Amino acid sequence: MQLLDIRNLTIELETPDGIIRAVDKVSLSLKEGEVHALVGESGSGKSLIAKAIVGVLNSRWHITADRMHWQGIDLMRLSPEKRRKIIGQEIAMIYQDPSSCLDPTAKIADQIAESIPKKNLKGYFWQKKKQKKERSIALLHKVGIRDHTKILHSYPHELSDGICQKVMIAMAIARSPKLLIADEPTTALESTTQAQVFRLLKSLNLLKNMSILMISHELEELSSWTHGLHVLYCGQMVEAGPTKKIYKSPYHPYTSALLKSLPDYNKGLKHKHEIYALKGTIPTLQHLPIGCRLGPRCPQAQRDCVKTPKLNTQHERSYACHFPLINIETNKGNSKCSPF
Repeated sequence: MQLLDIRNLTIELETPDGIIRAVDKVSLSLKEGEVHALVGESGSGKSLIAKAIVGVLNSRWHITADRMHWQGIDLMRLSPEKRRKIIGQEIAMIYQDPSSCLDPTAKIADQIAESIPKKNLKGYFWQKKKQKKERSIALLHKVGIRDHTKILHSYPHELSDGICQKVMIAMAIARSPKLLIADEPTTALESTTQAQVFRLLKSLNLLKNMSILMISHELEELSSWTHGLHVLYCGQMVEAGPTKKIYKSPYHPYTSALLKSLPDYNKGLKHKHEIYALKGTIPTLQHLPIGCRLGPRCPQAQRDCVKTPKLNTQHERSYACHFPLINIETNKGNSKCSPF
């Protein structure tokens, strides 16, 4: 069943110097029980897409799309009240910085209790209070927190970033959402805590059949459990498709550069061995290059790259490149498809 279906999502920002297009005609779809990942360098528009889905961007941002369907309902055509009701019940989001997203003036017990749906509580008010406490403890246990008494009576600033992130996940899954959007949930966490968070998200997908839209830089971790991969660069989707196929044979030079930057732990590295990195830096949205936005950094760049590439679809794969890497082997010897 198709849960989320977005076509040509565009997000623009009003500035004193004019309109800046931060996300340019991005399309993605997500089926029930699937895990898809949005990857790319910082500033490519991943978090903006997530916030546009849940509708938390302020009025300075202008969002347009050919369609943004949730289970066949076009969210763009709903009133703000109806859209908030649907999103509040069926979509949850884990934000990047848990310490700043939690209320610093309220204890964890009150914040988790507030996220528990009232429809799940029965009886008189004193009975509901007890049910909320029991449910809060169960949620903390589910995310791997055993010392629930100490955590429930603490304020966010008294807890580590890893514990705050787990609390955020507990609050997100309190309503048993059909879609969980995780915006870089392991940022600034130590490696052991990162592994715990990823294991928790995997279990939610496997045991609860919860769909997950993951935003992360942990490419190596994403390769083992995501079904689809969407690669963004400068607000544009440059490649999308099944994760295993993209890891095995990337079509776009930018995707290839991201995968090459991953260290190979099976091979020994010499002292001061140079790790692969794509030359240059991501351009600012105010000064984007003409045509292909990767052009100034791309090792495949040629004269035709001054034109904007179209999004091509081939065998469940989508890519936007004039000279995809798939042509290098199949058309070896053709100067048009070989790097200069």
